[in-house]
Amino acid sequence: MLNEQLEQIKKAALDSIAQVTDLDGLNEIRVRYLGKKGELTAVLKNLKDVAPEDRPRVGQLVNDAKAIIEGELARAKDEMAAKARELRMQAETIDVTLPAKRNALGHAHPNTVALEEVERIFTGMGYEVISGPEIEYDEYNFTKLNIPANHPAKDEQDTFYINKEIVLRTQTSPVQARVMEQGRLPIRMISPGRVFRSDEVDATHSPSFHQVEGLVIDKDITFADLKGTLAEFAKKLFGEDTRVKFRPHHFPFTEPSAEMDVTCFKCGGKGCRFCKGEGWIEILGCGMVHPHVLEMCGIDNEKYRGFAFGVGLERIALLKYEIDDMRLLYENDIRFLKQF
Repeated sequence: MLNEQLEQIKKAALDSIAQVTDLDGLNEIRVRYLGKKGELTAVLKNLKDVAPEDRPRVGQLVNDAKAIIEGELARAKDEMAAKARELRMQAETIDVTLPAKRNALGHAHPNTVALEEVERIFTGMGYEVISGPEIEYDEYNFTKLNIPANHPAKDEQDTFYINKEIVLRTQTSPVQARVMEQGRLPIRMISPGRVFRSDEVDATHSPSFHQVEGLVIDKDITFADLKGTLAEFAKKLFGEDTRVKFRPHHFPFTEPSAEMDVTCFKCGGKGCRFCKGEGWIEILGCGMVHPHVLEMCGIDNEKYRGFAFGVGLERIALLKYEIDDMRLLYENDIRFLKQF
């Protein structure tokens, strides 16, 4: 009677295993027949009702049935795993004959490209590149540059004040004052960096932009040295045929002061849409360092003279790459940036 029951249990288990299609189904069969409350376990618990002389034989039959069921469960599991692996391999097949996908690589921003070119030109002339703090003392940003307390540039409408003595620098010229104070002469340097002014954002203005200031201090420096240096700079930047002209202007920290124009590199000075028919494009401000600035920075203005100039880095990028809206430089539109 018990033999028939074991055979029925074994047959039912094997039939179920043959029909199952997933691992969850196999686990259910294992629990149903081999678990703590499974059918084979129940048979083992009933061995106490079997005659003592028959218990070894019945126990062996139960163990044999259990071994057969476990073997079939293992075989079915391995078979399912092999099929799943085969399907996954088919889905993940790589065609090695297909062309490889190129990795998308970034590149330098137009401002960075322009700055590297400016630095390359001036370091080629023997200039040193020096940086300074963006948060600056009023004394260096204004006073030591001969900008008096009542000057319009110090108005809160133009300057970001942290407190009465500390500002976000409005120009990179404070770096020049700091270098002059060190007293290591002669000086031949440029100081590129970010500056801040309280401007509305439009096609040509931004509250945060970049400047490159230049300074030369030595004996016997004249305005002719300034003109020759900037003329060479313009030729290197815009082409060997570029000509320059200087117009009188006023800056508190230079005397005399001038603004420099370059011939339009689109029309060669004939006049076109790019230069608004003028043939010339304003590029930077410059001048001879004011004697009072030298004096305030501890330099003997009887022995030493110098010149300074400042150019907006964004302006160079706009002109060089014919960009008509400065906001494009900051909007991070990949469609625009990938052109450079």
